[in-house]
Amino acid sequence: MISIVIFTLLALGMGLYNRYVPVKSIPCNHTGELDPNTIILDIRDYNNKGNDIDPKSVNIPYAYLRRFKSEISPGNIHVVASDRLELNLGLRFLIRKGFNVTSYEISECPCKGKGGLEHGV
Repeated sequence: MISIVIFTLLALGMGLYNRYVPVKSIPCNHTGELDPNTIILDIRDYNNKGNDIDPKSVNIPYAYLRRFKSEISPGNIHVVASDRLELNLGLRFLIRKGFNVTSYEISECPCKGKGGLEHGV
Protein backbone atom coordinates (compact mmCIF):
# COMPACT_ATOMS: atom_id res chain seq x y z
CA MET A 1 0.00 0.00 0.00
CA ILE A 2 2.79 2.44 0.90
CA SER A 3 4.64 1.65 -2.34
CA ILE A 4 1.53 2.57 -4.35
CA VAL A 5 1.31 5.93 -2.56
CA ILE A 6 5.02 6.63 -3.14
CA PHE A 7 4.74 5.68 -6.82
CA THR A 8 1.69 7.94 -7.23
CA LEU A 9 3.47 10.88 -5.60
CA LEU A 10 6.55 10.39 -7.82
CA ALA A 11 4.41 10.20 -10.96
CA LEU A 12 2.50 13.32 -9.94
CA GLY A 13 5.76 15.15 -9.20
CA MET A 14 7.25 14.27 -12.59
CA GLY A 15 4.08 15.38 -14.36
CA LEU A 16 4.14 18.73 -12.59
CA TYR A 17 7.86 19.15 -13.30
CA ASN A 18 7.47 18.44 -17.03
CA ARG A 19 4.58 20.87 -17.36
CA TYR A 20 5.53 23.82 -15.19
CA VAL A 21 9.32 23.97 -14.73
CA PRO A 22 10.87 25.92 -17.64
CA VAL A 23 13.69 24.54 -19.77
CA LYS A 24 16.50 26.90 -18.76
CA SER A 25 19.04 26.15 -21.51
CA ILE A 26 16.98 27.56 -24.41
CA PRO A 27 16.61 31.35 -24.88
CA CYS A 28 13.45 33.24 -25.73
CA ASN A 29 13.74 35.09 -29.05
CA HIS A 30 10.93 37.49 -30.04
CA THR A 31 13.06 39.70 -32.26
CA GLY A 32 12.45 37.66 -35.40
CA GLU A 33 16.19 37.65 -36.13
CA LEU A 34 16.90 34.01 -36.89
CA ASP A 35 19.57 32.26 -38.87
CA PRO A 36 18.17 31.64 -42.39
CA ASN A 37 18.81 27.90 -41.96
CA THR A 38 16.76 27.71 -38.75
CA ILE A 39 13.53 25.73 -39.01
CA ILE A 40 10.52 27.48 -37.45
CA LEU A 41 8.35 24.84 -35.78
CA ASP A 42 4.89 26.10 -34.82
CA ILE A 43 3.41 23.78 -32.16
CA ARG A 44 0.30 25.88 -31.50
CA ASP A 45 -3.10 24.28 -31.95
CA TYR A 46 -4.70 24.97 -35.32
CA ASN A 47 -7.45 27.03 -33.63
CA ASN A 48 -5.00 29.26 -31.70
CA LYS A 49 -2.80 30.46 -34.55
CA GLY A 50 -4.69 33.58 -35.56
CA ASN A 51 -3.18 35.73 -38.31
CA ASP A 52 0.49 35.52 -37.32
CA ILE A 53 1.31 32.33 -39.24
CA ASP A 54 4.72 32.33 -40.91
CA PRO A 55 4.45 30.72 -44.36
CA LYS A 56 7.97 29.29 -43.99
CA SER A 57 7.16 27.50 -40.73
CA VAL A 58 6.44 23.83 -40.15
CA ASN A 59 3.03 23.61 -38.47
CA ILE A 60 2.67 20.57 -36.20
CA PRO A 61 0.52 21.10 -33.08
CA TYR A 62 1.96 19.68 -29.85
CA ALA A 63 -0.74 16.99 -29.76
CA TYR A 64 0.57 15.63 -33.09
CA LEU A 65 4.33 15.88 -32.48
CA ARG A 66 4.76 12.23 -31.59
CA ARG A 67 3.01 11.11 -34.77
CA PHE A 68 4.61 13.60 -37.18
CA LYS A 69 8.10 14.09 -35.72
CA SER A 70 9.57 12.48 -38.85
CA GLU A 71 8.39 15.50 -40.89
CA ILE A 72 10.73 17.82 -38.96
CA SER A 73 14.00 18.29 -40.82
CA PRO A 74 17.23 17.95 -38.84
CA GLY A 75 18.94 21.22 -37.97
CA ASN A 76 18.42 24.20 -35.68
CA ILE A 77 14.81 24.62 -34.58
CA HIS A 78 12.97 27.72 -33.34
CA VAL A 79 9.73 26.73 -31.54
CA VAL A 80 6.59 28.89 -31.53
CA ALA A 81 4.03 28.04 -28.82
CA SER A 82 0.85 29.65 -27.52
CA ASP A 83 1.58 29.37 -23.78
CA ARG A 84 4.21 28.18 -21.29
CA LEU A 85 2.59 24.80 -20.69
CA GLU A 86 2.58 23.90 -24.38
CA LEU A 87 6.12 25.26 -24.71
CA ASN A 88 7.56 23.25 -21.81
CA LEU A 89 5.98 20.01 -22.99
CA GLY A 90 7.02 20.60 -26.60
CA LEU A 91 10.61 21.53 -25.75
CA ARG A 92 11.08 18.52 -23.49
CA PHE A 93 9.67 16.19 -26.15
CA LEU A 94 11.87 17.60 -28.92
CA ILE A 95 15.03 17.52 -26.80
CA ARG A 96 14.27 13.95 -25.69
CA LYS A 97 13.95 12.92 -29.36
CA GLY A 98 17.33 14.47 -30.22
CA PHE A 99 16.29 17.67 -32.00
CA ASN A 100 18.52 20.75 -31.69
CA VAL A 101 16.19 23.45 -30.32
CA THR A 102 18.03 26.79 -30.33
CA SER A 103 15.28 29.25 -29.34
CA TYR A 104 11.58 29.67 -28.70
CA GLU A 105 8.80 32.23 -28.88
CA ILE A 106 5.47 32.46 -27.09
CA SER A 107 2.84 34.18 -29.19
CA GLU A 108 1.12 36.01 -26.29
CA CYS A 109 4.24 36.78 -24.24
CA PRO A 110 4.39 40.21 -22.50
CA CYS A 111 8.10 40.55 -23.37
CA LYS A 112 7.31 40.41 -27.10
CA GLY A 113 7.06 44.18 -27.38
CA LYS A 114 10.39 44.75 -25.61
CA GLY A 115 12.42 43.32 -28.50
CA GLY A 116 15.03 41.67 -26.29
CA LEU A 117 16.11 38.21 -25.36
CA GLU A 118 15.01 36.65 -22.13
CA HIS A 119 16.89 33.50 -21.26
CA GLY A 120 14.99 30.50 -20.00
CA VAL A 121 12.08 32.20 -18.32
